[in-house]
Amino acid sequence: MSLETEEILRDLSQNAESVCRHYLPAGRREGSYWMVGDLQNNPGRSLFVRLTGPTSGAGAAGKFTDSATGEHGDLLDIIRERTGITRFPDLLAEARAHLGRPQPVLPDAPVPKKAKAPGGTTAAAARLFAASVPVAGTLADTYLRSRGIPCGAKSHALRFHPKCWHRDEGQTKPVPRPALIAAVTDGAGALQSVHRTWLAPDGQGKARVETQRRAMGHLLGNAVRLTPQDDILVVGEGIETMLSLVEAMPGLPVWAALSSGHLGAVLLPEGVQRLYIAIDRDPAGQRAAERLSARATEAGIVIRVLEPRLGDFNDDLRANGKEALRQHLAGQIGSEDRHRLLG
Repeated sequence: MSLETEEILRDLSQNAESVCRHYLPAGRREGSYWMVGDLQNNPGRSLFVRLTGPTSGAGAAGKFTDSATGEHGDLLDIIRERTGITRFPDLLAEARAHLGRPQPVLPDAPVPKKAKAPGGTTAAAARLFAASVPVAGTLADTYLRSRGIPCGAKSHALRFHPKCWHRDEGQTKPVPRPALIAAVTDGAGALQSVHRTWLAPDGQGKARVETQRRAMGHLLGNAVRLTPQDDILVVGEGIETMLSLVEAMPGLPVWAALSSGHLGAVLLPEGVQRLYIAIDRDPAGQRAAERLSARATEAGIVIRVLEPRLGDFNDDLRANGKEALRQHLAGQIGSEDRHRLLG
């Protein structure tokens, strides 16, 4: 284990309750422990995290055990499970962000000039979004229409950049490619991140590259707010998936969390009375819906799940058309919302 990883684990253990409140909000403190149902943040008392004790070794703060499954680990394991982050450097970056620690700078690295914020920061994300243009009439518009969703050009959360730098693993130099740019904002409407989808030169699909999507900035808890929220809200994973719902049912207020890991962790706004979770038909989507449902139920929000016929709602839209998707959704929308959503 590297010295930096040890330092991050030590800082996490010293802030164990803060970490638990953020990543396992369905639990609660009981004495020296944080008690919750499991690593999926379901209510209960099976999993317990030690909040006090030394920073390492036996009885260390931040160690958890699930008495039902025998699982055990530390706070980095909890963050990994709750966010869906798989790359260890990204996991450390997430932990640093929670702790408010700066990104590391190598001792022999040159001192950067103060001209621009480094790539990957919120400031860099804001610069990229500002340098982009509205979607209508661009290759991003062509791409969205090829997916059956012309309504995407109306969303203020989406823009287009004709030459957004792209680099796959192993490449030494980035290449400029056209990209759909999405603003990821927090509850106050402040931009925290951008999500990039690189497009084919003619807009008829994504670019033929290994990494077709990538985020810049801080994602956890935030979302792409594709339409204004109301006292009801529909949250799901992908941008195209959620725009497909708007195409079929224009009155829906929808957010895209961008991944199953971030869907489970999205922070819900005050005033939401009913939450519809639009799942993808895969195990990760199911688990994310369960995590978000548990948190919303704890907050007194009524939950309903919207399920596609195929893999996701964009698959449904392209295979069956928007009228068929509208009728499929109508059977899943609560009776109290049908009049204003279906007209």
